[in-house]
Amino acid sequence: MSAKTKIWVFHMKELIYTAIFVVLGILLLLLLIFMFSSGRNSSENGPDTGAAETAGRYRAGVYTSSLTLGGNTVEVAVTVDEDYISSISFRQLDETISAMYPLMEPALESLASQICETQSLENITCSEDSQYTSMLLLSAIQAALEKAGN
Repeated sequence: MSAKTKIWVFHMKELIYTAIFVVLGILLLLLLIFMFSSGRNSSENGPDTGAAETAGRYRAGVYTSSLTLGGNTVEVAVTVDEDYISSISFRQLDETISAMYPLMEPALESLASQICETQSLENITCSEDSQYTSMLLLSAIQAALEKAGN
């Protein structure tokens, strides 16, 4: 009964490579488990929890932005809900400003209808009569929406 001695020879480089691949494999496995288990848990809890976790685009409320025209201040008020823009209007528009700048109100009405319909400030068409007025109002609306953003 002779026992045969077995000698195994490992190269250090092979051991290091094997250890690195084992660690990377374990990390990949943990990452996959984490990714797929968190998605499954939120769907098991029902549709209401997913809606509660995701916040809307805006914080609901009325946000204003100011314009200075001829030394007078005009405030543009944007009313938003959590997911959409409800309305855009002037806040306490002075009669002298509306008389001095007669294109302000029609330009804002046109912009407000387009923005509320598309829910975006992109691809807005302006009439040639009130092109610069519309650009000024768009910048004020954008500033108010930035205040409302999450």
